Amino acid sequence: MSENESNILTIDAYIAGFPEPVQAVLQKLRQVIKEAAPEAGETIKYRMPTFTFHGNLVHFAAYEHQIGFYPDPEGIQKFATELTPYPQSKGAIRFPIDKPLPFDLIYRITKFRVEQNAARAATKRNKRLRGFD
Repeated sequence: MSENESNILTIDAYIAGFPEPVQAVLQKLRQVIKEAAPEAGETIKYRMPTFTFHGNLVHFAAYEHQIGFYPDPEGIQKFATELTPYPQSKGAIRFPIDKPLPFDLIYRITKFRVEQNAARAATKRNKRLRGFD
């Protein structure tokens, strides 16, 4: 990125800091996440685009040779078989920047994370209502 990353306050500004071909991929990635999580908020956390819904949902970031997608370790575990072609760590999936991203898979992972966060929020809410919090 040419701009100082600490000055990036919006996802639009983050995406604008990349060459046009990368911008197109990042915009499509953003669109897919928004379709899977229409109620999610958008922000910048950890210097990367972040979607929130009852807490952090997913993050993404662009690098020289890859797009990092951060769906929480459980999001990776749930789709482990389908993710075998991509390098991973405990909380990150690395998609090569020069190959098409698996947008359908990203959609399904994001949808899973929405359901997961909604269930956690409901459990917390129920505990508070019953006086266990």
